[in-house]
Amino acid sequence: MKYRALACLLLAIAITACNHKHEETKDEHDHEEPKLQFTAYNSDYELFIETDPFFTGTSVNVLTHISTIPDFRAFENGAVKLKLITGNNVTEQTLDSPVRKGIFSFDIKPVALGESRLVFEIIKNDKTSTLEIAGISVFKTEEEAHEAAEHEEHPMTNAVVFTKEQSWKVDFATELPTKIPFGQIIKTPAQVEAAQGDEIIVTALTGGIINYSGNILTEGKNIIEGQSLLHITGSAMADKNSAVIYAESKNNYDKSRQEYERLKLLAEDKIVSEKELLSAKTQYENNKAIYENLQKNFGSSGQNVKSPMNGFIGVIFVKNGQFVEAGQPLLSIVQNKNLLIKAEVRQRYAPYLSSISTAVIKTTNGKTITLGELNGKILSIGQSLESDNYLIPVSLQVKNNGDFIPGEFVELFLKTDSGTQSLTIPNEALLEDQGSFFIFVQVTPELFEKREISIGATDGLRTEINGRLSEEERIVTKGAILVKLSQSSGALDPHAGHVH
Repeated sequence: MKYRALACLLLAIAITACNHKHEETKDEHDHEEPKLQFTAYNSDYELFIETDPFFTGTSVNVLTHISTIPDFRAFENGAVKLKLITGNNVTEQTLDSPVRKGIFSFDIKPVALGESRLVFEIIKNDKTSTLEIAGISVFKTEEEAHEAAEHEEHPMTNAVVFTKEQSWKVDFATELPTKIPFGQIIKTPAQVEAAQGDEIIVTALTGGIINYSGNILTEGKNIIEGQSLLHITGSAMADKNSAVIYAESKNNYDKSRQEYERLKLLAEDKIVSEKELLSAKTQYENNKAIYENLQKNFGSSGQNVKSPMNGFIGVIFVKNGQFVEAGQPLLSIVQNKNLLIKAEVRQRYAPYLSSISTAVIKTTNGKTITLGELNGKILSIGQSLESDNYLIPVSLQVKNNGDFIPGEFVELFLKTDSGTQSLTIPNEALLEDQGSFFIFVQVTPELFEKREISIGATDGLRTEINGRLSEEERIVTKGAILVKLSQSSGALDPHAGHVH
C-alpha cells in the first residue's frame, strides 16, 4: 500500500510539474519532430539539454536543465550564458534567471555550417562554472538536420522515465561506479560498551542503610562532579557504625590537637622534653589525617556519596532503604566520550585479522558510519582462544557521536587491506526483487535502464559488482525505489518533450 501511494504521488508530480503532452493521438506522436539530448557534468553542476536539430538561418530552442551537485537540486538563483561556437563564429545569449526552477530556455540562431560546440557559463555569486558539449552538427537545411537527429534517439528497451522536475522534488542522486581496493570483508555482530576511564563504579566505603535524602536518582540522569547522590547511614546499627567511627575520629583529632598545642607552650619554658613534644605532634598529625580523610566522604550521619566526575548515571545497583556492605557497588557514572565495540569472529578468518585496516559500523537504525568518521582505531585483536570460547575477540575504540548506546548490538564490517581493485557501487543503488538485484543505469538524466546485476561482497557502504556495468555508466544512487515506482505508474511518455 505504501509503494502504491508513492507511485500515485509520483504520477501527480509528473502531471503538474512537467506538463508533458499526453493528449496526442498515436498518429500525431509518430510525426513529432525529433529532439537531441545532451548531458555534461563538472564538480558543481549537472547539465541536461533538449534541443531541436541545428541548421543555419533559423533560431533553435535549447531547453536546459541545470542541477547542483552533489544534492542534485534545481539551480535557482544565477545567470547562464550559452555560446554556440562553430570555427571562429560565435553566437551567444545570456539569461539572468530561469523560466522555472532549474530550467533555462535559450533561442539561438546558428550562422555557420559544420562541427560546433555548446559552451555554458553558469554564474552565481561572482563565480563562473563552465560546461561544454562538443560534437554538435549544424546542417544546411531543416530536412538534413531532422534526418540526422532521428538516428540519435535512445533505445527504449526496459527504460524508465523519471523527469528532472520529479527528481528535484525528492532525495535523488546519480554517480559513476568506483574502483577501490576491496579485500576480505568480515561481517559480524558486535556489542557497544563504555571505554575504560569513561565509566566509574561508585562503591560503598562503609556498611549501612541507603538513603536517597530527597534526591531522585534515575538511570540516564545528568550529573556533575562533586554532586551529592545519596547517603549511607549507620546511625541505627550497633556494629561498624560509620557515624560512631566518624565521631570517634573527630574526638581523637580534637583531643590530640589540644594536647599538642598545650605541650608546645610548655616546651617553650623547657617544662616538657623535646621527645614528649614530638610524640604529641605525631599523634596529632595521625589523628588529623584520619579525620580529614573521613571528612571528605563521611559526616555525622554516615557516608555522603558524591559523583567522582561529570557524566550521567548508567546503572543503579541499589534501592532506597537497602543495606549495603563496604565495597559493594552502588551505581555507575558514565561519560560516553569514548566507546568500545567488541566483536568475536570465527576462526576461519584468523589469517585475515592481522591485515584489518578499518571498519564500517551499522547501527540498529540502519545508519552506516566508517571508523574514520568516528576518529576510531583498531584497539586489539585476540592472539589466543579460551577453552570455553572458540571465537577470536576483536576490539575497536571510537568517539561517541550520539548514534550509539552502551549495551546495544551493532553490525560490524571489518575490512582488510588488498591490492585488488574492485568495481563498487553504493548500497543505496541496489534494489532486490525476488532474490535478484537490480540497478537503474542512466541513459539520459531523464531516462533510466533497469538492469539486473551480479553482486559480490559488501562492506556496509559499498558493494562489489561482477560484470554488466562499466566505469563510464552513471547509476541512480539515491531515489532508486522512486524510479522503480515511476516505472510501475507508467505515467510518462519520454518522446513527448517538455512544454514550459
